[in-house]
Formats: sequence, C-alpha cells, structure tokens
Amino acid sequence: MKAHETVMGWVTAELQSGRLSIGDHLPGERALAETLHVSRGSLREALRVLEALGTIRTSTGSGPRSGTIITAAPEQALALALDMQLATRHVEHAHIVEVRLLLETWAAEHADRERGDWAEAAKLLERMDEPALPVEDFLQLDAAFHVTLSRAAGNPLISTLMDALRTSIADHTLARAQSLPDWSTTAARLRAEHRGILEHVRAGDREGAARLLGEHIEGYYRETADADRGGAQP
Repeated sequence: MKAHETVMGWVTAELQSGRLSIGDHLPGERALAETLHVSRGSLREALRVLEALGTIRTSTGSGPRSGTIITAAPEQALALALDMQLATRHVEHAHIVEVRLLLETWAAEHADRERGDWAEAAKLLERMDEPALPVEDFLQLDAAFHVTLSRAAGNPLISTLMDALRTSIADHTLARAQSLPDWSTTAARLRAEHRGILEHVRAGDREGAARLLGEHIEGYYRETADADRGGAQP
C-alpha cells in the first residue's frame, strides 16, 4: 500500500469511529509517522497528495489554524480530475454543459422551497447588479448563485459536483465571456433570467424553474458558440 493510501485509510477509519472530525488537527508529523509505520519523507509526500485532494489543509506558524487540519473539500479533487480529463481531450467542454443541464434541472425539479437559502441567492443577484462589475467577478457570483439554488434539493453531492465542474472550466468560461461583442447586454439578460429562475423556485414551481434553467444554460452556450466551440456557463 502506498503511503498516501495508508494515511488516507487511517484518516477514514478515525473519522468513521468519531475519534476525528472535520476541523480537527492531525497528530504531529513524527507521532503520525511512528503510528503508521512510514518514514517521515513518505508521510510528507502522502500529506501533499491528501492536501491536493482537499482532504487536509496544512499551514505553518502558530495558533489554532496552523498545522494539519482535516477538511471537507471534495470538489477540489473532482476539479483536479476534470482538469486532467479536459487537458487530455478525453472530456470536452460540451460534455460539461450536458452534465450541468442534467444536474441543475434535476436539482430544480427536486427543490424544497422551505430548504433554500433564498436570502443568499437574492444577495448574490444584487451584487451582480453593481455598475462596472468586472466580468470575472460577475461569473464568480453567477457560479455561487447556481450552487446556492442547487442546495435546495438537499443532495450535497449535486452542489459538490457543480462546484467542481465550474472550477475546472473557470478560465475557459472567462475567455468566452470576454470574447462576446457586447458583454453588458448579455449580462443584463442573464440577470433577468436569474431572477425569473429564482422567482419560480421560491414559488415552488419546480417544472417551470427547471425549464428556465435549461433555456438559460443552453441559450448562453449557443450565444458563445461562435467564440469557441467548447462549453461555457451562464
């Protein structure tokens, strides 16, 4: 078994038993290496792998946030895997658009209006109304809005996958948005569509919200198709 598999197995067992929880510190490097019977060099390599996977966070210095801390960022590992798939052209951006359609329309169809954080969603839309908001900031707020809506379905894996998908194509999405001839007009249309989607979800109109989401995603994809034949996100 490789060192990172040994460390991951130990962390998993500790979490399952309740001896460790998200936010807890791992033992010191020397103590952990002795416990797991691995060299300190192998342990450091394993910790680097686990940090890339979003399982732990390490920081130097002193204080409660220093050291090695258990985290829960599975979207980080998923985004890393998607980056590699896109780089090798095994997966295309158009494929990501298709998956987004499946995930987001499903989330809308299963949304519980009592569970949604509609105040947060509205706040994100208000921030997107700010004059002269940079395209990059608009897209980050847009991504947060879509993920916030998806959480109303009560399936944390859906929002985790959406986070990963959007992270993996962030640069590509920005490039496509910046290539549009009239971003201000596009942004105004997207804001109006966002508000329509939110209104339907809050009213409990799941089918209507899913339909608008599908049109929203596909419409933006078609609009930017001339700039790049890949996929983008509204």
